Amino acid sequence: MRKDFLSIHDLSLYEFTKLIDLAKEVKAKPDRFHKKLKRKILAMIFQKPSLRTRMTFEVGMLQLGGEAVYLAPSDIQLGSREGVYDIGKNLERWVDGIMIRTFAHQNVIDLGQSCKIPVINGLTDLLHPCQAMADFLTLYETNKNLKSFKLAYVGDGNNVCHSLMFAAAKAGAKMAVATPAGYGPNPEIVRLAAEDGQDTGYSLTLTQDPAEAASGADAVYTDVWASMGQEAEKESRAKLFAPYQVNAGLMAKAKPEAVFMHCLPAHREEEVTSEVLDSRQSIVYDQAENRLHAQKAIMCALMGDAKDHDD
Repeated sequence: MRKDFLSIHDLSLYEFTKLIDLAKEVKAKPDRFHKKLKRKILAMIFQKPSLRTRMTFEVGMLQLGGEAVYLAPSDIQLGSREGVYDIGKNLERWVDGIMIRTFAHQNVIDLGQSCKIPVINGLTDLLHPCQAMADFLTLYETNKNLKSFKLAYVGDGNNVCHSLMFAAAKAGAKMAVATPAGYGPNPEIVRLAAEDGQDTGYSLTLTQDPAEAASGADAVYTDVWASMGQEAEKESRAKLFAPYQVNAGLMAKAKPEAVFMHCLPAHREEEVTSEVLDSRQSIVYDQAENRLHAQKAIMCALMGDAKDHDD
């Protein structure tokens, strides 16, 4: 395994598959890993608020026998009080790994280059790789063969969408993304995902029609219309994205057994109706649970010693 986990694009097909397999094992047999990170410490840098990211990384470290130290935005003041390089050079002297949840993706790249210890991307404005790993762990639990699987993403072509594209490319799944004009995924991410998936069976459809994307889908995924840092655009986006709401009518376009997915937090009656969010098709809380298991696997792969799980 490489030193850092910054993007699913960075993983080889082998590494992606092994991480998913390790996450399955961590979830199925947690007692085998309860000392895997004994005496290890993870520094958690947060520039954005969080429920799932903080809880799953902190609980995950405790369950693996280690500890986590939470660094709030006011503690470090990343880039203003102290630069990313200097922060990394300090932290590598004290802890065994760093998780960072930040705005600019360049921050995680610079942090990874500044220090010798592993850096994990907990979220940037460009990517959300831990979420996508948990999502695909969840999909593998619902469908063993993703080669014939269609994932429909409806809404804003944001960081979650980008990481899902990379994961779909590694898994060989088909993906359809429906966004309003001007809000599609980053073209460079589209290009890189196509490169990743050229030998896996991956395909991508980009459309402005949510019904087209959802048609025959095995899973329908959405996210908030205005992400953190886009609050000023909330009202304008609400009007523009209204036709992209995931409701019973849109879910009816998918396969009868299709599942609904959301990275949370969800804004009920905006990007998704409560009827869908609380339905039997919804697996959003399975996704949230699997953040814990997927991230434990990532931490074990990056921070664990190459020894037996029970040592």
